[in-house]
Amino acid sequence: MNKFSVFLCILALLTLCGCETLRGFGKDLQKAGNWVEDQAKQ
Repeated sequence: MNKFSVFLCILALLTLCGCETLRGFGKDLQKAGNWVEDQAKQ
């Protein structure tokens, strides 16, 4: 695995561990989606 793949795996693990519940993960994912939509509109 290259360094970028390892970085993405670690980032995903930290993100999942940082969420208290799956509901919290859903809210985080929705916020990320809203940010992407806002960036696309600009």
